[in-house]
Amino acid sequence: MSLVTMHKVTFIGMTADRDLLLADLQKMGCVQIIPLASANAAIVETAATAGAREALKFLHTYPQRRRQVLNKEKFDAVEVEKRTLEVRNRLHDLMEERDFLIRRIRDMLPWGDFELPPLKEMGNLRLWFYVVPHKDMPKIKAPVWEIIRRDGRFCYVVVVNEEEPLAMPAPRVHLGYKTRHELEARLDDVELAIEDAQAERAYLTRWHDLFRRDLDFLEDRAVCQNAAAQVYSNDTAFALQGWAPVESLATLEDYSKRQAFYFESELPTLEDNPPTYMRNPSWLSAGEDLVTFYMTPGYHTWDPSGVTFVSFVFFFAMILADAGYGAVLGLALLLFWSKMGRSSSGRRFRPLLLSVVVASSAIGALFGSYFGVTPPEDSLLGRLHILEITDTNRMMLISVVIGVFHIVLANVMNALRYRHWLDRLPSVGWIAVICGGFSLAVSSSITLPGLQKPSMALMAIGALLILWFTAPGEKPFTRLLHGLEGLTRLSGALGDVLSYLRLFALGLGSASLAIEFNRMAASVNESYPGIGLLFALLILVLGHGINLALGITSGVIHGLRLNVIEFFNWGLKEEGTLYKPFKQSGDNLWNR
Repeated sequence: MSLVTMHKVTFIGMTADRDLLLADLQKMGCVQIIPLASANAAIVETAATAGAREALKFLHTYPQRRRQVLNKEKFDAVEVEKRTLEVRNRLHDLMEERDFLIRRIRDMLPWGDFELPPLKEMGNLRLWFYVVPHKDMPKIKAPVWEIIRRDGRFCYVVVVNEEEPLAMPAPRVHLGYKTRHELEARLDDVELAIEDAQAERAYLTRWHDLFRRDLDFLEDRAVCQNAAAQVYSNDTAFALQGWAPVESLATLEDYSKRQAFYFESELPTLEDNPPTYMRNPSWLSAGEDLVTFYMTPGYHTWDPSGVTFVSFVFFFAMILADAGYGAVLGLALLLFWSKMGRSSSGRRFRPLLLSVVVASSAIGALFGSYFGVTPPEDSLLGRLHILEITDTNRMMLISVVIGVFHIVLANVMNALRYRHWLDRLPSVGWIAVICGGFSLAVSSSITLPGLQKPSMALMAIGALLILWFTAPGEKPFTRLLHGLEGLTRLSGALGDVLSYLRLFALGLGSASLAIEFNRMAASVNESYPGIGLLFALLILVLGHGINLALGITSGVIHGLRLNVIEFFNWGLKEEGTLYKPFKQSGDNLWNR
Protein backbone atom coordinates (compact mmCIF):
# COMPACT_ATOMS: atom_id res chain seq x y z
CA MET A 1 0.00 0.00 0.00
CA SER A 2 2.29 2.74 -1.28
CA LEU A 3 3.07 5.08 -4.13
CA VAL A 4 5.63 3.54 -6.48
CA THR A 5 8.83 5.52 -7.04
CA MET A 6 8.96 6.86 -10.59
CA HIS A 7 12.02 7.69 -12.70
CA LYS A 8 12.28 9.93 -15.72
CA VAL A 9 13.71 7.82 -18.54
CA THR A 10 15.21 9.07 -21.81
CA PHE A 11 15.81 7.15 -25.04
CA ILE A 12 17.85 8.54 -27.96
CA GLY A 13 18.39 6.74 -31.25
CA MET A 14 18.25 6.93 -35.01
CA THR A 15 14.94 8.04 -36.54
CA ALA A 16 14.78 4.86 -38.60
CA ASP A 17 14.56 2.85 -35.35
CA ARG A 18 11.88 5.00 -33.68
CA ASP A 19 8.94 2.80 -34.66
CA LEU A 20 10.77 -0.30 -33.40
CA LEU A 21 11.26 1.33 -29.98
CA LEU A 22 7.61 2.41 -29.80
CA ALA A 23 6.38 -1.08 -30.72
CA ASP A 24 8.60 -2.70 -28.07
CA LEU A 25 7.70 -0.16 -25.38
CA GLN A 26 4.03 -0.77 -26.13
CA LYS A 27 4.57 -4.49 -25.55
CA MET A 28 6.44 -3.85 -22.27
CA GLY A 29 3.74 -1.42 -21.11
CA CYS A 30 5.71 0.34 -18.39
CA VAL A 31 6.50 3.84 -19.75
CA GLN A 32 4.18 6.84 -19.72
CA ILE A 33 5.43 9.07 -22.53
CA ILE A 34 6.18 12.74 -21.88
CA PRO A 35 5.25 14.84 -24.95
CA LEU A 36 8.37 16.42 -26.46
CA ALA A 37 7.18 17.29 -29.98
CA SER A 38 4.95 20.20 -28.92
CA ALA A 39 2.64 21.28 -26.13
CA ASN A 40 -0.35 20.13 -28.18
CA ALA A 41 1.05 16.79 -29.25
CA ALA A 42 -0.56 14.79 -26.46
CA ILE A 43 -3.92 13.48 -27.60
CA VAL A 44 -6.48 12.11 -25.19
CA GLU A 45 -6.21 8.31 -25.16
CA THR A 46 -9.89 7.74 -25.90
CA ALA A 47 -9.69 10.03 -28.92
CA ALA A 48 -6.88 7.93 -30.36
CA THR A 49 -8.81 4.69 -30.08
CA ALA A 50 -12.32 5.94 -30.79
CA GLY A 51 -12.14 5.30 -34.55
CA ALA A 52 -11.97 1.52 -34.35
CA ARG A 53 -14.67 1.33 -31.69
CA GLU A 54 -16.96 3.67 -33.62
CA ALA A 55 -16.47 1.64 -36.78
CA LEU A 56 -17.28 -1.61 -34.96
CA LYS A 57 -20.34 -0.03 -33.34
CA PHE A 58 -21.52 1.15 -36.77
CA LEU A 59 -21.29 -2.40 -38.14
CA HIS A 60 -22.62 -4.01 -34.96
CA THR A 61 -25.85 -1.98 -34.93
CA TYR A 62 -26.84 -2.82 -38.51
CA PRO A 63 -29.95 -5.02 -38.21
CA GLN A 64 -29.28 -7.39 -41.15
CA ARG A 65 -25.69 -8.58 -40.96
CA ARG A 66 -24.28 -10.39 -44.00
CA ARG A 67 -22.73 -13.85 -43.89
CA GLN A 68 -19.38 -13.57 -42.13
CA VAL A 69 -16.06 -14.04 -43.93
CA LEU A 70 -13.91 -16.58 -42.05
CA ASN A 71 -10.72 -16.46 -44.13
CA LYS A 72 -8.48 -13.95 -42.39
CA GLU A 73 -6.09 -13.78 -45.36
CA LYS A 74 -8.71 -11.77 -47.28
CA PHE A 75 -9.17 -9.32 -44.38
CA ASP A 76 -7.46 -5.94 -44.02
CA ALA A 77 -8.52 -4.44 -40.68
CA VAL A 78 -7.08 -0.99 -41.42
CA GLU A 79 -8.85 -0.76 -44.79
CA VAL A 80 -12.17 -1.97 -43.32
CA GLU A 81 -11.94 0.61 -40.54
CA LYS A 82 -11.18 3.36 -43.07
CA ARG A 83 -14.06 2.40 -45.39
CA THR A 84 -16.51 1.92 -42.52
CA LEU A 85 -15.79 5.34 -41.02
CA GLU A 86 -16.05 6.95 -44.47
CA VAL A 87 -19.46 5.32 -45.03
CA ARG A 88 -20.61 6.33 -41.55
CA ASN A 89 -19.59 9.96 -42.03
CA ARG A 90 -21.12 10.07 -45.52
CA LEU A 91 -24.36 8.55 -44.26
CA HIS A 92 -24.48 11.02 -41.38
CA ASP A 93 -24.03 13.99 -43.75
CA LEU A 94 -26.65 12.68 -46.16
CA MET A 95 -29.21 12.15 -43.40
CA GLU A 96 -28.63 15.65 -42.09
CA GLU A 97 -29.09 17.06 -45.60
CA ARG A 98 -32.26 14.99 -46.09
CA ASP A 99 -33.75 16.32 -42.85
CA PHE A 100 -32.88 19.87 -43.88
CA LEU A 101 -34.47 19.43 -47.31
CA ILE A 102 -37.64 17.96 -45.84
CA ARG A 103 -37.98 20.89 -43.45
CA ARG A 104 -37.29 23.45 -46.17
CA ILE A 105 -39.79 21.88 -48.60
CA ARG A 106 -42.42 21.75 -45.85
CA ASP A 107 -41.82 25.45 -45.11
CA MET A 108 -42.20 26.31 -48.82
CA LEU A 109 -45.48 24.46 -49.40
CA PRO A 110 -47.82 27.32 -48.29
CA TRP A 111 -46.02 29.78 -50.62
CA GLY A 112 -46.29 27.73 -53.82
CA ASP A 113 -43.56 26.85 -56.30
CA PHE A 114 -41.89 30.04 -57.52
CA GLU A 115 -38.53 31.30 -58.72
CA LEU A 116 -37.03 34.54 -57.41
CA PRO A 117 -36.03 36.99 -60.18
CA PRO A 118 -32.55 38.58 -60.18
CA LEU A 119 -32.06 41.61 -57.92
CA LYS A 120 -31.46 43.93 -60.89
CA GLU A 121 -34.87 43.07 -62.32
CA MET A 122 -36.39 43.74 -58.87
CA GLY A 123 -34.67 47.15 -58.58
CA ASN A 124 -32.61 45.78 -55.63
CA LEU A 125 -35.81 45.00 -53.77
CA ARG A 126 -36.04 41.72 -51.87
CA LEU A 127 -38.93 39.52 -50.76
CA TRP A 128 -39.25 38.82 -47.01
CA PHE A 129 -41.59 36.03 -45.87
CA TYR A 130 -43.57 35.94 -42.60
CA VAL A 131 -46.24 33.70 -41.04
CA VAL A 132 -48.33 36.13 -38.97
CA PRO A 133 -51.22 35.17 -36.64
CA HIS A 134 -54.53 36.79 -37.56
CA LYS A 135 -54.64 38.81 -34.33
CA ASP A 136 -51.22 40.37 -35.07
CA MET A 137 -51.95 41.54 -38.61
CA PRO A 138 -52.71 45.16 -37.52
CA LYS A 139 -49.16 45.36 -36.15
CA ILE A 140 -47.55 45.18 -39.60
CA LYS A 141 -45.93 48.57 -40.36
CA ALA A 142 -44.04 47.70 -43.57
CA PRO A 143 -44.79 50.03 -46.54
CA VAL A 144 -45.34 47.28 -49.17
CA TRP A 145 -46.68 43.85 -48.28
CA GLU A 146 -49.16 41.29 -49.56
CA ILE A 147 -51.09 38.35 -48.10
CA ILE A 148 -50.34 35.28 -50.25
CA ARG A 149 -52.50 32.77 -48.40
CA ARG A 150 -54.68 32.38 -45.32
CA ASP A 151 -55.64 29.44 -43.12
CA GLY A 152 -57.53 29.10 -39.86
CA ARG A 153 -54.71 30.58 -37.73
CA PHE A 154 -52.18 32.42 -39.90
CA CYS A 155 -51.73 34.82 -42.79
CA TYR A 156 -48.75 34.18 -45.09
CA VAL A 157 -47.32 37.62 -45.77
CA VAL A 158 -44.65 38.75 -48.25
CA VAL A 159 -42.97 42.11 -47.59
CA VAL A 160 -41.18 43.91 -50.46
CA ASN A 161 -38.25 46.01 -49.23
CA GLU A 162 -34.49 46.50 -49.71
CA GLU A 163 -33.67 45.72 -46.07
CA GLU A 164 -35.29 43.30 -43.66
CA PRO A 165 -38.18 45.17 -42.03
CA LEU A 166 -37.98 45.94 -38.35
CA ALA A 167 -40.58 45.32 -35.64
CA MET A 168 -42.51 42.67 -37.54
CA PRO A 169 -45.02 40.78 -35.34
CA ALA A 170 -43.59 37.36 -36.29
CA PRO A 171 -40.13 35.95 -37.02
CA ARG A 172 -38.93 35.76 -40.59
CA VAL A 173 -39.34 32.48 -42.53
CA HIS A 174 -36.16 31.42 -44.37
CA LEU A 175 -36.92 29.88 -47.78
CA GLY A 176 -33.56 30.26 -49.51
CA TYR A 177 -32.93 30.96 -53.19
CA LYS A 178 -33.65 27.53 -54.67
CA THR A 179 -37.06 26.68 -56.04
CA ARG A 180 -39.19 23.96 -54.53
CA HIS A 181 -38.86 21.62 -57.52
CA GLU A 182 -35.04 21.97 -57.30
CA LEU A 183 -35.16 21.00 -53.64
CA GLU A 184 -37.44 18.05 -54.38
CA ALA A 185 -35.08 16.86 -57.13
CA ARG A 186 -32.13 17.12 -54.72
CA LEU A 187 -34.12 15.23 -52.07
CA ASP A 188 -34.59 12.35 -54.53
CA ASP A 189 -30.84 12.27 -55.19
CA VAL A 190 -30.09 12.27 -51.46
CA GLU A 191 -32.54 9.43 -50.80
CA LEU A 192 -30.84 7.34 -53.50
CA ALA A 193 -27.40 8.16 -52.06
CA ILE A 194 -28.58 7.06 -48.59
CA GLU A 195 -29.76 3.75 -50.06
CA ASP A 196 -26.37 3.27 -51.71
CA ALA A 197 -24.55 4.06 -48.44
CA GLN A 198 -26.75 1.62 -46.52
CA ALA A 199 -26.02 -1.05 -49.13
CA GLU A 200 -22.29 -0.42 -48.71
CA ARG A 201 -22.71 -0.64 -44.96
CA ALA A 202 -24.50 -3.95 -45.36
CA TYR A 203 -21.62 -5.22 -47.51
CA LEU A 204 -19.07 -4.20 -44.86
CA THR A 205 -20.93 -6.12 -42.12
CA ARG A 206 -19.48 -9.36 -43.57
CA TRP A 207 -16.19 -8.37 -41.88
CA HIS A 208 -17.84 -7.74 -38.48
CA ASP A 209 -16.52 -10.80 -36.62
CA LEU A 210 -12.98 -10.53 -37.95
CA PHE A 211 -12.99 -6.80 -37.25
CA ARG A 212 -14.10 -7.39 -33.66
CA ARG A 213 -11.23 -9.82 -33.12
CA ASP A 214 -8.74 -7.26 -34.46
CA LEU A 215 -10.08 -4.38 -32.37
CA ASP A 216 -7.10 -4.55 -30.00
CA PHE A 217 -4.71 -4.36 -32.96
CA LEU A 218 -6.47 -1.29 -34.34
CA GLU A 219 -6.52 0.44 -30.97
CA ASP A 220 -2.85 -0.38 -30.40
CA ARG A 221 -2.05 1.03 -33.83
CA ALA A 222 -3.93 4.26 -33.06
CA VAL A 223 -2.25 4.62 -29.67
CA CYS A 224 1.15 4.03 -31.29
CA GLN A 225 0.46 6.78 -33.84
CA ASN A 226 -0.49 9.07 -30.96
CA ALA A 227 2.76 8.21 -29.18
CA ALA A 228 4.82 8.85 -32.32
CA ALA A 229 3.39 12.37 -32.44
CA GLN A 230 4.76 13.00 -28.93
CA VAL A 231 8.33 11.96 -29.72
CA TYR A 232 10.84 14.58 -30.82
CA SER A 233 12.43 13.54 -34.09
CA ASN A 234 14.19 14.98 -37.13
CA ASP A 235 15.67 13.47 -40.25
CA THR A 236 18.50 11.86 -38.30
CA ALA A 237 17.67 11.14 -34.67
CA PHE A 238 14.81 11.02 -32.19
CA ALA A 239 14.41 11.54 -28.45
CA LEU A 240 11.75 9.97 -26.25
CA GLN A 241 11.13 10.74 -22.59
CA GLY A 242 8.74 9.15 -20.16
CA TRP A 243 8.00 8.07 -16.61
CA ALA A 244 8.69 4.49 -15.56
CA PRO A 245 8.40 2.69 -12.18
CA VAL A 246 11.69 1.92 -10.51
CA GLU A 247 11.41 -1.88 -10.87
CA SER A 248 11.23 -1.60 -14.69
CA LEU A 249 14.52 0.30 -15.05
CA ALA A 250 16.71 -2.80 -15.30
CA THR A 251 14.53 -4.25 -18.07
CA LEU A 252 14.55 -0.98 -20.00
CA GLU A 253 18.31 -0.61 -19.65
CA ASP A 254 18.99 -4.17 -20.84
CA TYR A 255 16.69 -3.66 -23.81
CA SER A 256 18.44 -0.38 -24.75
CA LYS A 257 21.83 -2.07 -24.69
CA ARG A 258 20.61 -4.85 -26.99
CA GLN A 259 19.04 -2.43 -29.48
CA ALA A 260 21.87 0.17 -29.27
CA PHE A 261 19.68 2.99 -27.91
CA TYR A 262 21.07 5.61 -25.56
CA PHE A 263 19.28 5.23 -22.21
CA GLU A 264 19.28 7.39 -19.09
CA SER A 265 17.15 7.44 -15.94
CA GLU A 266 16.91 9.99 -13.17
CA LEU A 267 14.79 10.68 -10.11
CA PRO A 268 12.20 13.47 -10.45
CA THR A 269 13.14 16.95 -9.29
CA LEU A 270 10.91 19.31 -7.34
CA GLU A 271 9.94 21.01 -10.61
CA ASP A 272 8.77 17.73 -12.15
CA ASN A 273 5.23 16.41 -11.87
CA PRO A 274 5.48 12.60 -12.10
CA PRO A 275 2.29 10.54 -12.46
CA THR A 276 0.92 8.74 -9.42
CA TYR A 277 1.19 4.96 -9.46
CA MET A 278 -0.64 3.31 -6.55
CA ARG A 279 0.20 -0.31 -5.83
CA ASN A 280 -1.95 -2.40 -3.51
CA PRO A 281 -2.73 -6.09 -2.97
CA SER A 282 -5.40 -7.37 -5.35
CA TRP A 283 -8.03 -7.49 -2.59
CA LEU A 284 -7.41 -3.78 -1.86
CA SER A 285 -7.24 -2.61 -5.48
CA ALA A 286 -10.86 -1.39 -5.45
CA GLY A 287 -9.72 1.19 -2.89
CA GLU A 288 -7.74 2.84 -5.69
CA ASP A 289 -10.96 3.22 -7.69
CA LEU A 290 -12.71 4.76 -4.67
CA VAL A 291 -9.86 7.26 -4.35
CA THR A 292 -9.57 8.19 -8.04
CA PHE A 293 -13.36 8.55 -8.27
CA TYR A 294 -12.81 11.94 -6.63
CA MET A 295 -9.12 12.80 -7.13
CA THR A 296 -5.68 11.37 -7.78
CA PRO A 297 -3.19 11.91 -4.93
CA GLY A 298 -0.10 13.90 -5.82
CA TYR A 299 3.14 11.99 -6.36
CA HIS A 300 4.71 13.55 -3.25
CA THR A 301 1.77 12.67 -0.97
CA TRP A 302 0.72 9.17 0.11
CA ASP A 303 -1.58 6.35 -0.98
CA PRO A 304 -4.94 6.47 0.88
CA SER A 305 -6.39 3.40 -0.89
CA GLY A 306 -6.24 1.05 2.12
CA VAL A 307 -7.70 3.57 4.57
CA THR A 308 -10.43 4.54 2.10
CA PHE A 309 -11.29 0.89 1.45
CA VAL A 310 -11.68 0.01 5.15
CA SER A 311 -13.46 3.22 6.17
CA PHE A 312 -15.90 3.06 3.23
CA VAL A 313 -16.85 -0.50 4.14
CA PHE A 314 -17.33 0.45 7.81
CA PHE A 315 -19.34 3.60 7.04
CA PHE A 316 -21.57 1.75 4.58
CA ALA A 317 -22.28 -0.94 7.17
CA MET A 318 -23.15 1.62 9.87
CA ILE A 319 -25.55 3.41 7.53
CA LEU A 320 -27.25 0.19 6.40
CA ALA A 321 -27.49 -0.96 10.05
CA ASP A 322 -29.31 -4.24 9.40
CA ALA A 323 -27.99 -7.80 9.21
CA GLY A 324 -30.97 -8.93 7.13
CA TYR A 325 -30.19 -6.36 4.46
CA GLY A 326 -26.57 -7.48 4.57
CA ALA A 327 -27.71 -11.05 3.90
CA VAL A 328 -29.75 -9.89 0.88
CA LEU A 329 -26.67 -8.12 -0.49
CA GLY A 330 -24.68 -11.29 0.09
CA LEU A 331 -27.20 -13.36 -1.87
CA ALA A 332 -27.08 -10.86 -4.76
CA LEU A 333 -23.28 -10.95 -4.72
CA LEU A 334 -23.33 -14.77 -4.79
CA LEU A 335 -25.58 -14.75 -7.86
CA PHE A 336 -23.32 -12.33 -9.76
CA TRP A 337 -19.96 -13.60 -8.45
CA SER A 338 -19.07 -15.66 -11.53
CA LYS A 339 -20.25 -12.99 -13.97
CA MET A 340 -18.14 -10.34 -12.22
CA GLY A 341 -15.11 -12.59 -12.61
CA ARG A 342 -15.24 -12.26 -16.41
CA SER A 343 -13.88 -8.71 -16.42
CA SER A 344 -10.92 -7.10 -14.68
CA SER A 345 -13.11 -4.37 -13.14
CA GLY A 346 -15.50 -7.02 -11.77
CA ARG A 347 -12.64 -8.98 -10.21
CA ARG A 348 -11.30 -5.78 -8.61
CA PHE A 349 -14.65 -4.97 -6.97
CA ARG A 350 -15.53 -8.44 -5.70
CA PRO A 351 -13.38 -8.15 -2.52
CA LEU A 352 -14.88 -4.72 -1.78
CA LEU A 353 -18.45 -5.98 -2.15
CA LEU A 354 -17.69 -9.08 -0.09
CA SER A 355 -16.26 -6.87 2.67
CA VAL A 356 -19.39 -4.69 2.53
CA VAL A 357 -21.60 -7.78 2.94
CA VAL A 358 -19.59 -9.14 5.89
CA ALA A 359 -19.36 -5.77 7.65
CA SER A 360 -23.06 -4.99 7.12
CA SER A 361 -24.08 -8.35 8.54
CA ALA A 362 -21.71 -8.02 11.51
CA ILE A 363 -22.68 -4.46 12.45
CA GLY A 364 -26.35 -5.25 11.86
CA ALA A 365 -25.97 -8.16 14.32
CA LEU A 366 -24.40 -5.79 16.89
CA PHE A 367 -27.41 -3.49 16.48
CA GLY A 368 -29.72 -6.53 16.80
CA SER A 369 -31.65 -5.69 13.64
CA TYR A 370 -32.81 -8.35 11.15
CA PHE A 371 -35.22 -6.66 8.71
CA GLY A 372 -36.20 -4.44 11.62
CA VAL A 373 -36.85 -7.40 13.98
CA THR A 374 -34.86 -7.71 17.22
CA PRO A 375 -34.16 -11.34 18.30
CA PRO A 376 -34.93 -12.48 21.87
CA GLU A 377 -32.22 -11.68 24.41
CA ASP A 378 -31.68 -15.32 25.40
CA SER A 379 -31.12 -16.47 21.81
CA LEU A 380 -27.73 -16.78 20.06
CA LEU A 381 -28.42 -13.74 17.90
CA GLY A 382 -29.76 -11.87 20.92
CA ARG A 383 -26.42 -12.30 22.72
CA LEU A 384 -24.71 -10.52 19.83
CA HIS A 385 -26.99 -7.51 20.33
CA ILE A 386 -24.72 -5.20 22.34
CA LEU A 387 -25.56 -1.79 20.76
CA GLU A 388 -28.92 -0.03 20.71
CA ILE A 389 -29.23 2.26 17.71
CA THR A 390 -32.03 4.23 19.41
CA ASP A 391 -29.67 5.13 22.29
CA THR A 392 -29.09 8.64 20.98
CA ASN A 393 -26.37 9.80 23.38
CA ARG A 394 -24.23 6.69 22.99
CA MET A 395 -24.59 6.51 19.21
CA MET A 396 -23.80 10.21 18.81
CA LEU A 397 -20.69 9.75 20.95
CA ILE A 398 -19.60 6.74 18.87
CA SER A 399 -20.08 8.74 15.66
CA VAL A 400 -18.05 11.68 16.98
CA VAL A 401 -15.29 9.33 18.16
CA ILE A 402 -15.16 7.83 14.66
CA GLY A 403 -14.95 11.33 13.18
CA VAL A 404 -12.15 12.38 15.54
CA PHE A 405 -10.20 9.18 14.80
CA HIS A 406 -10.66 9.52 11.04
CA ILE A 407 -9.54 13.15 10.86
CA VAL A 408 -6.66 12.59 13.31
CA LEU A 409 -5.53 9.66 11.14
CA ALA A 410 -5.62 11.93 8.08
CA ASN A 411 -3.35 14.44 9.84
CA VAL A 412 -1.01 11.67 11.00
CA MET A 413 -0.60 10.38 7.45
CA ASN A 414 -0.15 13.90 6.12
CA ALA A 415 2.58 14.56 8.72
CA LEU A 416 4.45 11.33 7.98
CA ARG A 417 4.84 12.16 4.29
CA TYR A 418 7.21 15.06 5.09
CA ARG A 419 10.91 14.40 5.60
CA HIS A 420 11.67 17.51 7.68
CA TRP A 421 10.17 17.67 11.16
CA LEU A 422 9.28 21.38 10.80
CA ASP A 423 6.89 20.57 7.97
CA ARG A 424 5.13 18.02 10.18
CA LEU A 425 4.35 20.38 13.05
CA PRO A 426 1.17 22.01 11.60
CA SER A 427 -0.46 18.58 11.26
CA VAL A 428 0.70 17.70 14.78
CA GLY A 429 -0.87 20.95 15.94
CA TRP A 430 -4.22 20.03 14.40
CA ILE A 431 -4.05 16.60 16.03
CA ALA A 432 -3.54 18.31 19.39
CA VAL A 433 -6.37 20.81 18.79
CA ILE A 434 -8.87 18.14 17.69
CA CYS A 435 -7.99 15.69 20.47
CA GLY A 436 -7.91 18.46 23.09
CA GLY A 437 -11.27 19.82 21.91
CA PHE A 438 -12.84 16.35 22.02
CA SER A 439 -11.40 15.70 25.47
CA LEU A 440 -12.73 19.04 26.71
CA ALA A 441 -16.21 18.29 25.35
CA VAL A 442 -16.26 14.85 26.98
CA SER A 443 -15.01 16.18 30.32
CA SER A 444 -17.72 18.84 30.32
CA SER A 445 -20.50 16.37 29.51
CA ILE A 446 -19.56 13.78 32.15
CA THR A 447 -18.26 16.33 34.71
CA LEU A 448 -14.55 15.54 34.93
CA PRO A 449 -13.04 18.88 35.98
CA GLY A 450 -9.56 17.38 36.29
CA LEU A 451 -9.49 16.74 32.54
CA GLN A 452 -10.47 20.24 31.47
CA LYS A 453 -7.17 22.04 32.13
CA PRO A 454 -5.01 19.41 30.35
CA SER A 455 -7.44 19.51 27.41
CA MET A 456 -7.23 23.29 27.16
CA ALA A 457 -3.45 23.16 27.45
CA LEU A 458 -3.30 20.59 24.63
CA MET A 459 -5.48 22.81 22.44
CA ALA A 460 -3.30 25.85 23.21
CA ILE A 461 -0.11 23.96 22.30
CA GLY A 462 -1.69 22.79 19.08
CA ALA A 463 -2.83 26.32 18.21
CA LEU A 464 0.69 27.67 18.77
CA LEU A 465 2.15 24.99 16.50
CA ILE A 466 -0.34 25.92 13.78
CA LEU A 467 0.27 29.63 14.30
CA TRP A 468 4.06 29.52 14.08
CA PHE A 469 4.81 26.58 11.79
CA THR A 470 2.18 26.83 9.03
CA ALA A 471 4.73 28.79 6.95
CA PRO A 472 8.10 28.22 8.70
CA GLY A 473 10.20 29.61 5.84
CA GLU A 474 8.57 33.06 5.75
CA LYS A 475 9.57 36.27 7.52
CA PRO A 476 8.09 36.68 11.05
CA PHE A 477 5.19 38.98 10.10
CA THR A 478 4.22 36.97 7.02
CA ARG A 479 4.70 33.79 9.02
CA LEU A 480 2.26 35.07 11.65
CA LEU A 481 -0.31 36.02 9.00
CA HIS A 482 -0.16 32.56 7.43
CA GLY A 483 -0.53 31.05 10.89
CA LEU A 484 -3.63 33.13 11.60
CA GLU A 485 -5.02 32.07 8.24
CA GLY A 486 -4.37 28.45 9.19
CA LEU A 487 -6.26 28.86 12.45
CA THR A 488 -9.36 29.94 10.51
CA ARG A 489 -9.84 26.23 9.74
CA LEU A 490 -10.87 25.69 13.37
CA SER A 491 -14.58 26.02 12.56
CA GLY A 492 -14.05 23.71 9.60
CA ALA A 493 -12.48 21.10 11.86
CA LEU A 494 -15.49 21.23 14.19
CA GLY A 495 -17.88 20.96 11.24
CA ASP A 496 -15.97 18.02 9.76
CA VAL A 497 -16.03 16.09 13.05
CA LEU A 498 -19.75 16.71 13.54
CA SER A 499 -20.34 15.66 9.92
CA TYR A 500 -19.79 12.06 11.04
CA LEU A 501 -23.07 12.26 12.97
CA ARG A 502 -24.69 11.34 9.65
CA LEU A 503 -23.57 7.76 10.35
CA PHE A 504 -25.89 7.64 13.36
CA ALA A 505 -28.68 9.65 11.75
CA LEU A 506 -28.86 7.60 8.55
CA GLY A 507 -28.53 4.32 10.42
CA LEU A 508 -31.34 5.33 12.79
CA GLY A 509 -33.50 6.36 9.83
CA SER A 510 -32.97 3.01 8.11
CA ALA A 511 -33.76 1.06 11.28
CA SER A 512 -36.85 3.17 12.03
CA LEU A 513 -38.25 2.64 8.53
CA ALA A 514 -37.72 -1.12 8.79
CA ILE A 515 -39.57 -1.23 12.13
CA GLU A 516 -42.40 0.93 10.79
CA PHE A 517 -42.91 -1.27 7.71
CA ASN A 518 -43.13 -4.31 10.02
CA ARG A 519 -45.75 -2.57 12.14
CA MET A 520 -47.79 -1.60 9.09
CA ALA A 521 -47.73 -5.19 7.81
CA ALA A 522 -48.74 -6.60 11.21
CA SER A 523 -51.58 -4.07 11.53
CA VAL A 524 -52.95 -4.92 8.06
CA ASN A 525 -52.73 -8.65 8.78
CA GLU A 526 -54.64 -8.27 12.05
CA SER A 527 -57.28 -5.94 10.60
CA TYR A 528 -58.13 -8.09 7.57
CA PRO A 529 -57.83 -11.79 8.40
CA GLY A 530 -57.08 -13.96 5.38
CA ILE A 531 -56.68 -11.45 2.56
CA GLY A 532 -54.70 -9.20 4.91
CA LEU A 533 -51.82 -11.68 4.81
CA LEU A 534 -51.33 -11.03 1.10
CA PHE A 535 -51.29 -7.27 1.58
CA ALA A 536 -49.00 -7.64 4.59
CA LEU A 537 -46.49 -9.61 2.52
CA LEU A 538 -46.74 -6.99 -0.23
CA ILE A 539 -46.01 -4.21 2.29
CA LEU A 540 -43.03 -6.12 3.65
CA VAL A 541 -41.51 -6.80 0.24
CA LEU A 542 -42.05 -3.32 -1.16
CA GLY A 543 -41.24 -1.52 2.08
CA HIS A 544 -38.02 -3.34 2.81
CA GLY A 545 -37.07 -3.19 -0.87
CA ILE A 546 -37.41 0.59 -0.85
CA ASN A 547 -35.58 0.85 2.47
CA LEU A 548 -32.75 -1.34 1.21
CA ALA A 549 -32.42 0.76 -1.96
CA LEU A 550 -32.32 3.94 0.15
CA GLY A 551 -29.75 2.36 2.46
CA ILE A 552 -27.50 1.36 -0.45
CA THR A 553 -27.76 4.82 -1.98
CA SER A 554 -27.01 6.54 1.33
CA GLY A 555 -24.18 4.13 2.10
CA VAL A 556 -22.45 4.75 -1.20
CA ILE A 557 -22.96 8.53 -1.28
CA HIS A 558 -22.15 9.31 2.34
CA GLY A 559 -19.60 6.53 2.72
CA LEU A 560 -17.65 8.12 -0.12
CA ARG A 561 -18.37 11.67 0.99
CA LEU A 562 -16.83 11.21 4.46
CA ASN A 563 -13.67 9.93 2.77
CA VAL A 564 -13.29 12.27 -0.18
CA ILE A 565 -14.52 15.46 1.52
CA GLU A 566 -13.72 15.31 5.23
CA PHE A 567 -10.80 12.85 5.20
CA PHE A 568 -9.06 14.03 2.01
CA ASN A 569 -9.50 17.64 3.15
CA TRP A 570 -7.06 16.95 6.01
CA GLY A 571 -4.92 14.17 4.61
CA LEU A 572 -4.26 15.01 0.95
CA LYS A 573 -3.01 18.49 0.16
CA GLU A 574 -1.94 17.95 -3.44
CA GLU A 575 -3.64 16.49 -6.49
CA GLY A 576 -1.74 14.61 -9.17
CA THR A 577 -2.26 12.71 -12.41
CA LEU A 578 -2.81 8.97 -12.70
CA TYR A 579 -0.07 6.79 -14.16
CA LYS A 580 -1.22 5.62 -17.62
CA PRO A 581 1.56 3.68 -19.33
CA PHE A 582 1.87 3.34 -23.08
CA LYS A 583 0.77 -0.27 -23.54
CA GLN A 584 -1.22 -2.71 -25.60
CA SER A 585 -4.97 -3.04 -25.23
CA GLY A 586 -6.23 -5.67 -22.83
CA ASP A 587 -9.66 -6.34 -21.37
CA ASN A 588 -11.82 -4.87 -24.10
CA LEU A 589 -15.57 -4.64 -24.16
CA TRP A 590 -16.12 -6.30 -27.51
CA ASN A 591 -14.10 -9.43 -26.78
CA ARG A 592 -16.12 -10.54 -23.77
